[in-house]
Amino acid sequence: MSSIKPTIAVVDYGMGNLHSVSKALEHVAPDTRIIVSADIDEIEHADRVVFPGVGAIRDCMAEIRRLQFDRLVRDVAASGRPLLGICVGMQSLMRHSEENQGVECLDLMPGEVKFFGNDLQENGERLKVPHMGWNQVKQDIDHPLWQGIKDEDRFYFVHSYYVTVDHPELVGGSCHYGVDFAAAVYRDNLFAVQFHPEKSQHAGLELLKNFAHWDGKL
Repeated sequence: MSSIKPTIAVVDYGMGNLHSVSKALEHVAPDTRIIVSADIDEIEHADRVVFPGVGAIRDCMAEIRRLQFDRLVRDVAASGRPLLGICVGMQSLMRHSEENQGVECLDLMPGEVKFFGNDLQENGERLKVPHMGWNQVKQDIDHPLWQGIKDEDRFYFVHSYYVTVDHPELVGGSCHYGVDFAAAVYRDNLFAVQFHPEKSQHAGLELLKNFAHWDGKL
């Protein structure tokens, strides 16, 4: 029997709280080797890949392209290996973002990243931007990553920009904060979330645990 552990690589391009993500993965997947890496070859040989990100999309995309992670992410997506995008990692998978006067993204998902606006309201009351804190997520599909998580459970968000996709069938989970937006998107072996699972207590840890065992198929 092989003693080689499966590997989850957390992509390190300098944009994200990688320590929190890696520690959460270590907690839920003790039989998996968790690496935080900027080495393309090492990441390409991992069984699963996590693509996180925080900060301005312009800076994120600049580093992604400088380090040739744009090609890396496309290669992983094409390989069939499970890929999990988190926060700006999810936004970077879209076609275009309104942030920083407009930024072209990876175009792996047919969608746009839009600004909540400076006058976001609900029932006549102004909402704070960024959207920060706990919010319910409606599970729009029966996906393996939702296993063991209650529909409309709460996850932790921190973002001023939100994702809309061209095709509603690609929305894996939805949320409402002044407007309806995609809290999760999916296609084949790709799943991406706007919230931070590593900060979302039980529900978030359960999602990461599901990812650590997911084979990339529905």
